[in-house]
Amino acid sequence: MAELAVGAWLSPGWSTEDVLAVANEAEQAGYDSVWMADHFMTNSGTDEVAEPALHECFSLLAALAAAVPRVRLGSLVAGITYRHPAVLANMAATIDNVSGGRLVLGVGAGWQANEHAAYGIELGTVRERIDRFEEGLKVLRGLLSESRTTVEGQYYRVTGAPRTPVVRPRVPILIGAAGERRMLGLVAEYADEWNCWSDPEVFARKSAVLDEHCERVGRDPRSIRRTTQAVLTAGDVRAQPGRFVVGGSVAQLVDAIGHWREAGLDELIVPTFGPVEQARELYALLQQEVLPQIG
Repeated sequence: MAELAVGAWLSPGWSTEDVLAVANEAEQAGYDSVWMADHFMTNSGTDEVAEPALHECFSLLAALAAAVPRVRLGSLVAGITYRHPAVLANMAATIDNVSGGRLVLGVGAGWQANEHAAYGIELGTVRERIDRFEEGLKVLRGLLSESRTTVEGQYYRVTGAPRTPVVRPRVPILIGAAGERRMLGLVAEYADEWNCWSDPEVFARKSAVLDEHCERVGRDPRSIRRTTQAVLTAGDVRAQPGRFVVGGSVAQLVDAIGHWREAGLDELIVPTFGPVEQARELYALLQQEVLPQIG
């Protein structure tokens, strides 16, 4: 069994100084990747605007590309609704070049209602979002890997667009997806990596569904890197709406991570959206007491 990679998912609500400092600390501690969320405000669960606004994902990733020299860097995940995919492809290629080929372009169909309402960005029905996302993936994949790209779709039209200037064959595309019928099908067709929120049981089930989609499209399921995240805690496990929470004690954390690995997990991503000192404590605990026990 391959060694499990572990990533640090930092809060875009921290100061830029804290983001850069904790990213450097995570790299020096041996973490394998650093991730940033692509949201403009916290989620209110409705159309209501939430305070405060958050730092922009790709600006932070560009800063990290120059300031943090080793780890993989990624968006988790960029809503396709916020930027035209041709603009996003060029942004990703530029950051990848600055980083020396370390960017993972994580993308999703978009979902957070309040930021779309606040900024007047169309969200659409679930079906419309996925249809638009599929067209966006065709544009992204083409511009990041083909000499010329033409897409004539309902949402996007790109005609003979040249490939973005990249320093490696292709910037890997990660798709954040939990929907088992269509979204995991798009992962099988377009993604280099897959991500979802999960616990070990949910991850195992959705991973098996992804395998079925890969078989349908004639793709080796092992060619897709599999990542997941949950809120990890070494204290009391308290439910958080819309998020998986795993832990309770160091022994329980070790057990849960072991079950994820057995289910085929390649990388565990650890989110820290609270105060920066809380994040530092969690990353230190994992590195010193939990991860050394993962065989």
